[in-house]
Amino acid sequence: MSEAHDHPHEHAPSGAEGGYYAHRIRAMEALLIKKGIFTSEEVRRQISYMESRSPENGARMVARAWMNSEYRSLLLSDTKAAALEMGVDASGPVEFITVENTLEVHNIIVCTLCSCYPRAILGRPPDWYKSPNYRSRAIREPRAVMREFGYEPPEGMSVAVHDSSADLRYMVLPLRPSSTDGMSEEALAALVTRDSLVGVSVPLEPARTG
Repeated sequence: MSEAHDHPHEHAPSGAEGGYYAHRIRAMEALLIKKGIFTSEEVRRQISYMESRSPENGARMVARAWMNSEYRSLLLSDTKAAALEMGVDASGPVEFITVENTLEVHNIIVCTLCSCYPRAILGRPPDWYKSPNYRSRAIREPRAVMREFGYEPPEGMSVAVHDSSADLRYMVLPLRPSSTDGMSEEALAALVTRDSLVGVSVPLEPARTG
């Protein structure tokens, strides 16, 4: 993949056991550091940044949007700025757009050409997202795909499919589950799944007690 697709390779930790390619990567890294192309500290910072990216970042952003109308407006108008406000670095040439689920429209994300994904916010894409099966069927039969993930859009609800590209990534702002009044932002974030951020499903319902 090209750099524009934001698909960096895995990095083997210094000193970790590995096969031929892991040893080769470490040798190349040592050579580039020796030549002054970058420093060991820059490598460590990049590894730390890569490891910090996960769906939990998107979940925190969604939970904040559910709790705070001003933040919700920011998320929908400038996703990069909203991410930065939560301590998530989504800077760079790739643009991010958050699409909001409503009672009338449900959004689902796909990349038909390869596997472009909002890694800066959601981390690594799941294997199913990269599969040719999902990439073709999400466009042709999104309701059937969502049904296989356990979600059946209500009758009369429209489904909007958004095709990611090398220049543009999407994230879904799901509907807030019912019976969540009084829950903390942290508790709300725990209901937001990776699949609901992609749109193939919806957030979890809160556990019922009593």
